[in-house]
Order: sequence, then C-alpha cells, then structure tokens
Amino acid sequence: MTPEKLIEIAKNAMTRAYAPYSGYKVGAALLCADGTVFSGCNIENGAFSPSICAERTAFAKAVSEGYRDFTAIAVCGGKDGIISGVFPPCGVCRQVMREFCKDDFMIYMIDVGEGYETRTLKELLPDSFSL
Repeated sequence: MTPEKLIEIAKNAMTRAYAPYSGYKVGAALLCADGTVFSGCNIENGAFSPSICAERTAFAKAVSEGYRDFTAIAVCGGKDGIISGVFPPCGVCRQVMREFCKDDFMIYMIDVGEGYETRTLKELLPDSFSL
C-alpha cells in the first residue's frame, strides 16, 4: 500500500474523532504486514486520563483482532479537524509502537496540503526499550 493511500485512510478516520474538550481531532491508519489496515481516531473523556490517542486506538483494534506484525502508520490532526501541520505521535503512543514494532517501522506524519514527513520509529524514539 502506498503512503498516499494510508494517508487518505487516516484523514477519513480524523473525521470520526471525539474531541469536545480540546477540539483537536486526530486520525491514524495502521498498516499490517499482510496489507490489512486498522484506522483509529482520538476519543477524549472529561476525566482526561481515560482519553485515548488515535494511534493507540488503531493498535488496540489490531491487537484485539490478533494482529501483531506492523509496517507503517499514517497520522494527521488539527484543531476542529483541519490539518494544521505535522502531528507527531505522543510519547505514550511511541512506546506502544515500540512494544509491537521494529526500528524500521515507518511513521507518515501528514502536513498541510498534500505533503507529509516520514520518520522511522528509531528516529522518533531513539535508545528505546522493548522485550
């Protein structure tokens, strides 16, 4: 699957975000090694700590369905669902990625317009730990 197709799925997922507190909507599309894609959006909660990021939603959906082999994720976000620049995964999401992914796992961070930045997990989370 091309990065552009994965990006399209992430943008669509962003439209389903539940963000009444921050107003920041985030979408993600997680690509499994076999080509299966799981999308996710952020889901906020008034208590804040039960909120879940789009990336972790996608991973939770995939892992709960028995998938454990991932190759890439596309992430986008912005206030009121308007992409306002690159939205890198938070530290918690990076550690969840590390739990299931290798150093060469690709992260496509969508920018304004048709652009995107690409980083590997190792670049976003150097000197990390996993099993």
